Amino acid sequence: MDTSERINALEVALKNEMNEREFYLNHAKRTSNPVGKAMFQQIADDELEHYQRLNELHEKWKNNEKWPETLPLTVKQTNVKTLLQTVIQKSKDMPEADSDDLAAIKIATEFEAKGAELYGEISDASSDPKEKAFFKMMSGMEREHYLSLKDTEEFLTDPSSWYTRKEHHGLDGA
Repeated sequence: MDTSERINALEVALKNEMNEREFYLNHAKRTSNPVGKAMFQQIADDELEHYQRLNELHEKWKNNEKWPETLPLTVKQTNVKTLLQTVIQKSKDMPEADSDDLAAIKIATEFEAKGAELYGEISDASSDPKEKAFFKMMSGMEREHYLSLKDTEEFLTDPSSWYTRKEHHGLDGA
């Protein structure tokens, strides 16, 4: 992947991260379900950090036409995995998910999967170890969002199965 291809890929990623953030913020405001609200808000915050880090990378790459020496290889880790359980424990009367919540989750899982794939492709195409590691990490974070969204979808559509799976109940009567 040459410099212009990298810059183009970053510009696509920047646009996607901002569009996704707006999507999550809109759904965080719209939903009355505390699980959905917390999850959408957390992922929106994560997407903003991804955008900021990618924008910093974009500017340095555009100016120097190479992987920057000073860009940190980390972004703040997401806590979306534990968020669902924390919100459920705090909520006594959980409103049911509406069809808009479920539709939003389905749309979000699609673009998180595409983001993970895009960052994975950039990582695979890179020969620079720092660049490869950075985009592999970004791919992993998008995958984590995807899995968290699927987990939330299961909770909202089939809470009893979700509880059984999360609480690891034995089915042998023990």
